[in-house]
Amino acid sequence: MSHVSLEHFLVVGAMLFTLGIVCVLIRRNAVAVLIGIELILNAAGLNFIAFSRYGGVGIEGSIFVLFIIVLAAAEAVVALALILAIQRRLKTVDVDRTDSLKG
Repeated sequence: MSHVSLEHFLVVGAMLFTLGIVCVLIRRNAVAVLIGIELILNAAGLNFIAFSRYGGVGIEGSIFVLFIIVLAAAEAVVALALILAIQRRLKTVDVDRTDSLKG
């Protein structure tokens, strides 16, 4: 039986963070960018839980993760509302075309 150490969690967190950054930088679809931001927030939450578990910090890591989850939910609601408004007005969710929202 193998033991899962802190390094394993940090590697998974780094991979999630990297995938999120790549998704945000490469994708032009607003929904895909939103998914990339969610991956970044999940990577941060995983690192907080891992450090809380293996670092002996206590419950503070779990409290930070709770704040991250609330932040991610609020961000998703606001971002999806903006995406729907942009889609109704411009008939696309391509982030390169959102520069025409003036007036």
